[in-house]
Amino acid sequence: MTDLIVKAAVKEQLADQNVSSDFYDALDSEVAELLADAARRAEANDRKTVQARDL
Repeated sequence: MTDLIVKAAVKEQLADQNVSSDFYDALDSEVAELLADAARRAEANDRKTVQARDL
């Protein structure tokens, strides 16, 4: 699986929190699922371009 998230950016966003190592894998999976769903919506609407409304 390709890493879709940048750990440094997550750490920066959650600067006041500790982040467990397994959080990154779970977040990456959630993002992958979100992207796949958006791609399916775009395709269902006969588009090759994924748009914000597909989220």
